[in-house]
Amino acid sequence: MSPLRDALRELPESVFADLLESEDAYLIVLDLPGATAETVDLRVECGRLVVEARREKDVPTAFEYVDESRPLFLDAELPLPPDATGAGASAEVDRGVFTVRVPKRDAAPERSIPITAAGDDA
Repeated sequence: MSPLRDALRELPESVFADLLESEDAYLIVLDLPGATAETVDLRVECGRLVVEARREKDVPTAFEYVDESRPLFLDAELPLPPDATGAGASAEVDRGVFTVRVPKRDAAPERSIPITAAGDDA
């Protein structure tokens, strides 16, 4: 089993992820309900996909938490396969579902990954 698959299995129960592979790239699909392009930072560092996310949660004024099991913050580092690179990586978000495309190459340099909202003409 690959380190990336193992790391995806170690994510908190409140985060769901899928790993897909083609001949030239990996797709990592992360479900982060309540997170937006503005509240998530994705980057590749030292062969790892670093995910830092903050969820937005609204509490109606007449209510207070009795039990809160959806964390506001998620910090995760997912090891990328040796042939993955941050160069040319991209991400898209649609209703809290982040699709991160990481091309296959020889090295994984450090870089931030831009996130676009689905339907944006970026």
